[in-house]
Amino acid sequence: MRALKAAAVGLAAALALVFAVTAIGGPAGRTSPEPLLTTVPAHP
Repeated sequence: MRALKAAAVGLAAALALVFAVTAIGGPAGRTSPEPLLTTVPAHP
């Protein structure tokens, strides 16, 4: 029974954190229109 209560408290805390972050909103800013390079371009 203690494990069930601990799981319920943990789930409630996690949901509260998610709702708080959602209410505050994400960081302001823009994303770059250029794609990220994952490899070094080959030189001829």
